Amino acid sequence: MRFLLRWLFRGALAGCVLILLAVLIYNFVNPPTTPYIFSESRRLDGVKREWVAFADIAPVMARSAVAAEDANFCLHWGFDMEAIRAALDAGGTRGASTISQQVVKNAYLWHGRSWARKALEALITPVMEAVWSKQRVLEVYLNIAEFDEGVFGVEAGAQHYFGVSAAALNATQAARLAAVLPNPKERSAAKPSAKLRKRAASILGGAATIRADGRSACFES
Repeated sequence: MRFLLRWLFRGALAGCVLILLAVLIYNFVNPPTTPYIFSESRRLDGVKREWVAFADIAPVMARSAVAAEDANFCLHWGFDMEAIRAALDAGGTRGASTISQQVVKNAYLWHGRSWARKALEALITPVMEAVWSKQRVLEVYLNIAEFDEGVFGVEAGAQHYFGVSAAALNATQAARLAAVLPNPKERSAAKPSAKLRKRAASILGGAATIRADGRSACFES
């Protein structure tokens, strides 16, 4: 029993070290791909993707993504407890995943609803939040998010839908790009449905609000 416990402890310690190393590496090195991008690239025989630095992304795009997916991004440490409680009260019919959780899922893990993936996500997210800046979290998120089938990252998304760079996006374009998340295969920023237009209008207002009330300060300072 002691032998087994010793090896279990060593295995857990090794796992923690690997997680820390993985988080440290991506704090300085841009992820060359992700498990999902790799699988989509194989399925589609290639994807559109071009990494762009945070400084080369229109500020309104960053605010729009936060307004759309995680309005309290600057206020939490990886988990939005208020959103989680609201999701529980709604019977699990609404999402509560933060941008930080989505980065962990997309950069390190696999898609799906298994308990194993959720457990790893819950373990890695606070480690990443402790090591990375909020700006780095958002930079990685915007560069690995899917904006259409086979289109990954905000630079590829901006060029694909509007023929402009991520730096040149205006407020309406940014809101529409953010509005396709998290179901890009069913939504189009270039040919928005009435429902997507309504969502984009809400994001447009939300982006202005988080700028005015200081909830964008953690990634704009």
